[in-house]
Amino acid sequence: MGPVRGQKKKRKVEKKVAKDDLASGSSQNGSAADWFEILSKRIAGNVSPSKGLDKFQSVFKMSRSTFDYICSLAKEHMQPKSAHFVFSNGKPMSLHEQVALALRRLSSGNSLISVGDSFGAHHSTVSQVTWRFIEAIEEKGLHHLRWPSTEQDMSQIKSKFERIQGLPNCCGAIDTTHITMMLSSSEQTADVWLDQNKNHSMILQAVVDPDMRFRDIVTGLPGKMKENSVLQSSIFFKLCEKGDRLNGNNIKLSEEAEVREYIIGDSGFPLLPWLLTPYQGKELSESKAEFNKKHFATRIVAQRALARLKEVWKMIHGLMWRPDKHKLPRFILVCCILHNIVIDMEDEVLDEFSLSHHHDTGYGQEVCESVDKTASVLRDNLSLYLSGR
Repeated sequence: MGPVRGQKKKRKVEKKVAKDDLASGSSQNGSAADWFEILSKRIAGNVSPSKGLDKFQSVFKMSRSTFDYICSLAKEHMQPKSAHFVFSNGKPMSLHEQVALALRRLSSGNSLISVGDSFGAHHSTVSQVTWRFIEAIEEKGLHHLRWPSTEQDMSQIKSKFERIQGLPNCCGAIDTTHITMMLSSSEQTADVWLDQNKNHSMILQAVVDPDMRFRDIVTGLPGKMKENSVLQSSIFFKLCEKGDRLNGNNIKLSEEAEVREYIIGDSGFPLLPWLLTPYQGKELSESKAEFNKKHFATRIVAQRALARLKEVWKMIHGLMWRPDKHKLPRFILVCCILHNIVIDMEDEVLDEFSLSHHHDTGYGQEVCESVDKTASVLRDNLSLYLSGR
């Protein structure tokens, strides 16, 4: 993963815990039902539960067991300073309430003042608690956002991708989206962040697996950068070019042809031996047109993942008012980690979310003319294989 600009150096994260142990974390602070019944009268009193969800799930976009697991991750980092965080009436905030406050800030997209008013807390407390939570999940949750570390993990990913539209040996789908910001025109560096749509924005590039889980992200770069430039600036690109990633076994397509491990992306990316993009042009052969259809139907998982990320974690959706551009990449990273945690917990709340793929409304499709000759032959061979020739 990386780079995430503004990200502090992290200690080695713990190994991934078994699913049976995930929901054990915060029961010491009282049950979620107890504190939420009181808190919900303030923050959720006007929230009508979504179809199929109770009020808790509608507010936090996750189940109670997922919430408790997130509390267990944050506990070590947040609990020592719990005495510093109080409601406006002087009542200390429990760990549950601090995590609820931070999640509400990230998921509602509301201002510090608005979230503080709904919780009965000063806006400075909302800011401090949220940042403390960001640091905690950054450190303790990073193992939820990682490149597959074993051959078995990668084999499962490739099998799932192949079941979508038949693409063999596919390891991921890549896409980018813009996180728009509201910057003052008097700010010295404002023009650096002005993108092609005349919005101030920060880019997020993500490589996604077939379950819409983020496997590698890059953020912190100005939104005016093209997809090709963002890719080439990434550690992911350098690892692939050196042969340190996407370096598993080839698969034979025929007696004469085989295909290596690769990811897929739209036409804004260069055609590379490890990154296959669609054919360009209108007059395409039947096999090439069919390849494009299968390619799109497979890589749509990346679009859906980014759309869901923005829909659930609304703080990075829409305009952010004068954000700290050094901290924003870390907010984006944590939202991606939380997105993955909900998937890893097999949270049934996910079933209630629609599968939109519109995550960058108003931004047109970029076209990169860069074509690697070896990649072009590989794509042609794959096209013929998928057409049954």
